Amino acid sequence: MDKRWNIASLTLSVVAVILAVTALLFAIRGGGGDESEEDPEEEPVTFQFGDRVLTPLEGMPLNPYDKESFQQDEKGRISYTYNGQTARTGIDVSTHQKDIDWQAVAADGIEFAILRLGHRGYTQGGLFLDETFEQNLQGALEAGLEVGVYFFSQAITPDEAEEEAEYILDILDGQALTFPVAFDWESIPNDEARTDGLDGETLTRCAAAFCRRIEEAGYRPAVYFNRTQGYLRYDLRELTDYDLWLAEYDAVPDFYYHFDLWQYSHTGRVDGIQGDVDLDLAF
Repeated sequence: MDKRWNIASLTLSVVAVILAVTALLFAIRGGGGDESEEDPEEEPVTFQFGDRVLTPLEGMPLNPYDKESFQQDEKGRISYTYNGQTARTGIDVSTHQKDIDWQAVAADGIEFAILRLGHRGYTQGGLFLDETFEQNLQGALEAGLEVGVYFFSQAITPDEAEEEAEYILDILDGQALTFPVAFDWESIPNDEARTDGLDGETLTRCAAAFCRRIEEAGYRPAVYFNRTQGYLRYDLRELTDYDLWLAEYDAVPDFYYHFDLWQYSHTGRVDGIQGDVDLDLAF
């Protein structure tokens, strides 16, 4: 055998071994980079609300709605259709709307109404029936609308929230409803109120106590809130067993979390109602 061939073969074998060892070391060291470098930490997920940067609540369901599926007509009414399902169109009313022609409301495309049943006073804390509740209930039902109710709460303890729920149940006296019974707690701006300074934890407990009592009585409970309350006051994770009713006045809701009903305007116009009225969608 030719010695030159043997030497060439040996040389090639040595080179192959060197290349293999180099490749192995390269792989072990992570591509030959500086071993002192660490993988960059993943940035936490955040979202913006006004001038605040918020971190999402762990375990809270997110807004599931397709933004491209919201449409606004010439009357300013918003509709939503997605995967063959269309949200229902509704209003919420109180004594502020005075006498309502419910047949005209139904003929104008309104499918449901959430009626204010009553409220708690924000100074002395008394419980009061809405002056138009009974006529609105009768008129909406006779017009074929689906109906729910809400109570304007000024509860400062869970016991008071339960008292409000009992008040509602006494007034309803077993009346069947197809839409929720909603807890509507709101701050009172530009005045002194018994609810001033109520902390978010207590407010959440009030809403939960109200909803539990309503549910025990066989009705469907809900919590009404705006974005400030939803982001900064309520712990919505404690309320996901109940319907969530968002107030956000815009053409498309950008609230980060899940909600079931959306109040999108407080200046709507509907036949049979003089002046402005709140407009809602039920998903």
